Amino acid sequence: MAEVATVRRSRITPEREAELYTAVLELLREVGYDALTMDAVAARTRSSKATLYRQWGGKAELVAKAMRHNKPGSIGDVDTGSLREDFLTLVSREDDCTMERNSDLMRALAMAAHSNPDLMRALRELLVEPEMGEFDRVVQRAVERGELRADCPALEYIVHMLVGAFATRTLIDELPPTQEFLRSYIDAVVLPALGVPTT
Repeated sequence: MAEVATVRRSRITPEREAELYTAVLELLREVGYDALTMDAVAARTRSSKATLYRQWGGKAELVAKAMRHNKPGSIGDVDTGSLREDFLTLVSREDDCTMERNSDLMRALAMAAHSNPDLMRALRELLVEPEMGEFDRVVQRAVERGELRADCPALEYIVHMLVGAFATRTLIDELPPTQEFLRSYIDAVVLPALGVPTT
C-alpha cells in the first residue's frame, strides 16, 4: 500500500515543521533511507510517532516533504527577464558546500527509490512534478519573450541536462558540483542546445 497520503489539516507550527524536516535530513545523511525509521525521527524530534503518521502518513512522504522544504525558494518565482540570468540565479541559490551535501543526499535517495516504490512515488508527486511545473513557468516566460522557439527540440530536455550535470559531476570527475561548474555547463551546453546566446 502506498505511503503517499492525502492532505491533512496541519496542527504543527511552521517553525516546528521546519525543525522536523531538518532533523529528518540529518538522520538521512547519518543512516540512509532504508535505516531511517519513524521511531528514530520521533526520538530525534521529541515527537510522538502517532503525530508523525497522522501528519505525514509515512516515511516516504515525510522524506519527500523534507527535501522539498529544503529547497531555497520557488523555481517559478525566478524572473530576471533573461533565460540565461534565470538559470544562473537558480544555480547561485546554494553555496558550493550546500550543493555538495544535497548532491550526496539526492544520489542516495535516487538509489533508495529504485527499491522503494513508495519513496519513488512520493518523490515524484511531492518533489519532482511540482518542481517541473515551476521550471516550465521559467521556460514558458522565455518562449513568450521570444528568447526560445516554442518548437525547439531541446526544450523537453532542459531539466535532464541540468540534473544530469548536477548528478554526474562526482561520478565522472570525482568532484562535487559547484556554482562555477554549473555556470560553465549552462553556457557551454544548455544555452547552445536551446539556441540562446550566452552573452
